[in-house]
Amino acid sequence: MVLSILRNKLDVQTILEARDGVEALQLAQGQQPDLILLDIAIPKLNGIEAARKIRVIAPQCKILFVSQESSLDIVQAAFHAGAMGYVVKVDAGRELVPAVKAILRGERFVGPRFAGHGFTSPSDAETLGSIGSNQSFAPTQLQNSGSARHEAGLYLDEVGLIHGFTQFIGRALAAGSAAIVVATESRRNSLQKQLQIRGWDIPALIEEGRYISTDVAETVSLFLVDGTLDPSRFATIVGELVMRARKAAKGKHIRVVACGEGASFLWSQGRAEAAIQLERLWSHASKTHDLEMLCGYAQGSFHGDIGSHMLDKICAEHADVHSW
Repeated sequence: MVLSILRNKLDVQTILEARDGVEALQLAQGQQPDLILLDIAIPKLNGIEAARKIRVIAPQCKILFVSQESSLDIVQAAFHAGAMGYVVKVDAGRELVPAVKAILRGERFVGPRFAGHGFTSPSDAETLGSIGSNQSFAPTQLQNSGSARHEAGLYLDEVGLIHGFTQFIGRALAAGSAAIVVATESRRNSLQKQLQIRGWDIPALIEEGRYISTDVAETVSLFLVDGTLDPSRFATIVGELVMRARKAAKGKHIRVVACGEGASFLWSQGRAEAAIQLERLWSHASKTHDLEMLCGYAQGSFHGDIGSHMLDKICAEHADVHSW
């Protein structure tokens, strides 16, 4: 649809297509086009990272994002990476033409759905300075950005759980955040596969530290002393994990997100009180480390009166609960 709009409604002399983010960089460097349209989820190199690099190799090129993603964090990340406009794909029919015209005039474009949100863009000097180096950094003092949030997702089946985790992690990575995943091996493999389908190079993200994936049984065992959850050990281990992730996070506001099923794992073993205690420890950690968290549960794991009572207690430990 995007190509047909460009060809039929705009006087564009040459349109070049790239199959992935790496090819987009090659075309940008070789052709130095007036305008580049990027999606967020593109293979090999996601749109945010591609935009940052394009600002270095083709600083005169104007960037417009056209994506199905509508998260405010992602839109902000796109502008901070150097974009001059953002159009959600479902709005492209009415917004793409005015967006292209505005950007080619040197103006920024933000559609009506984002009215009232003051997305900030760095100056060219700031952008080039921030991406001209691969050095990661961590704040000398953590400043709560208001992103701390502890939520739960109740999923009907395995497909729903993996989809929920994929959406949660994908949005975070697109915004430059680092992610921690605590889940079973099969779910970690399924999650990695879905993220890779959406264009994320997970092995590369693991190597740079922006994606930390740990086994739920092994991780929970580290929190235990004589079979009982130890708050001090939990705080130490989680603090180390978060600091590792925070050092690798990118962007103006360094953030870390986490998703997993540690409490669900304990509940499946019949350790209800330990599951609730672990959720309370994660709630405290989310505030201490400014974490955004998503805990996954299978709806079918709560049976009878005991299960219903447990579900009520689980929900009470979270700021919000989503059901799919």
